[in-house]
Amino acid sequence: MFKDKILLITGGTGTFGNAVLQRFLNTDIKEIRIFSRDEKKQEDMRISLANKKLKFYIGNVRDPESIAPAMEGVDYVFQAAALKQVPSCEFYPLEAVKTNVLGTENVLNTAVRQGVKKIICLSTDKAVYPINAMGMSKAMMEKLMVAKSRFIDPDKTTMCCTRYGNVMGSRGSVIPLFIKQIKEGSPITVTDPNMTRFLMSIDDAVDLVLYAYINGRQGDTFVQKSPASTVGDLALAIKELFNADNEIKIIGTRHGEKLYETLLTREEMAHAEDLGDYYRIPVDDRDLNYNKYFFEGQEKVSESQDYNSHNTQRLSVQQIKDKLLTLEFVQRELAEWKSAGKKK
Repeated sequence: MFKDKILLITGGTGTFGNAVLQRFLNTDIKEIRIFSRDEKKQEDMRISLANKKLKFYIGNVRDPESIAPAMEGVDYVFQAAALKQVPSCEFYPLEAVKTNVLGTENVLNTAVRQGVKKIICLSTDKAVYPINAMGMSKAMMEKLMVAKSRFIDPDKTTMCCTRYGNVMGSRGSVIPLFIKQIKEGSPITVTDPNMTRFLMSIDDAVDLVLYAYINGRQGDTFVQKSPASTVGDLALAIKELFNADNEIKIIGTRHGEKLYETLLTREEMAHAEDLGDYYRIPVDDRDLNYNKYFFEGQEKVSESQDYNSHNTQRLSVQQIKDKLLTLEFVQRELAEWKSAGKKK
């Protein structure tokens, strides 16, 4: 479906956008457009990849006029531009709204006007029962996509969403932090050792995006089934991989953090489609006939359970180590550690 097509990736210089780019680069796709506001990262990408399929556009999703030229003639859009760091969004919640909500609105509106075939929006488990500004803004982004999808002809433009858990090794995530602390000889700081998080590789995350492109219907949200681990076991697994003797220091749960993350609410689980490796959450196509809200319900909702990092498959320390060893950046860090004579 991508042969001789044009793909636009907003936030294309970020971890996720970059991974999607790498997956498509050596296919028969015609052109990949990178849209972001970071000219330095675009320049680095242009020099390192030196690929004629790549086109670069400077702009900001907050500015619809900067999006329009980048989207002319585009077939597919991956909306990955976002503010993602929980602490910064807590201090600047309106900035999160401007980028994650209003910015997505600009991208969706432009995609419809330009006749884009399919657009996939990137969301997160923090959007489910959100307790922090980043999660709240992503939850509103999801609601915005679903609401807009109700009024769009799917034969012209299809809108979908992918919701994912922690991507191992992504910028600002805990695995690079633990490795950095080991190399510095400082304590490995764990918030709560019983806290659980989903673990998925960046390849898993890209697979989910591709699955949504191929199988997505109007207003769908897709979730990949993922294993999880406790933060304590994750720290122990990394410590054992590096054969390190750093102290593991418990610092307590930080503001805006949950004990566990949820990928599907019980309300969503009541009508989600189990597709094997994935869940599909069909669009909520209720209208403004409020009588339905008072007199029509669904018993299954009360019987359903969330799909969260506490009740999914729990990885052992050895399984976590095996999963970590599949990550290229962990392999590189281990090789450097060994070459420096640190690993016995």
